[in-house]
Amino acid sequence: MIDIVFLLLIFFLVTYQITEQEKDTRVSVPSSTEGAESTRVANEIVVNVTKEGEITISGEPYTLDELRIKMKRIVEASEIANTGGADRQPVRIRCDADGNNQTLIEVMDEIQKAGIYNIGFATRAPR
Repeated sequence: MIDIVFLLLIFFLVTYQITEQEKDTRVSVPSSTEGAESTRVANEIVVNVTKEGEITISGEPYTLDELRIKMKRIVEASEIANTGGADRQPVRIRCDADGNNQTLIEVMDEIQKAGIYNIGFATRAPR
């Protein structure tokens, strides 16, 4: 029983992120009139992609390979904690509106290679 509690604790520590750290101020997400406002989930991972193609999570820069490794570790921790695994792990991509689409596709590919398919995109209401 103690092992399960420690595994859950580790899982929540790994996946817990502070909202303000998730928002990279260098990323200006695109606007959308049709986007629905979704509620945030406690274990949602926010991946920021700047205009220059820099990938960050909670302010830490990642290469594509490092991103895939981090996502795989999160999936493994989720499966160990028995919280639904990859099909339940939400990831939100905050990509700059003026960024390169190729970088966005590469980020999506790496997340999917790690086994996560619950991917959403951050948008904002038009001004």
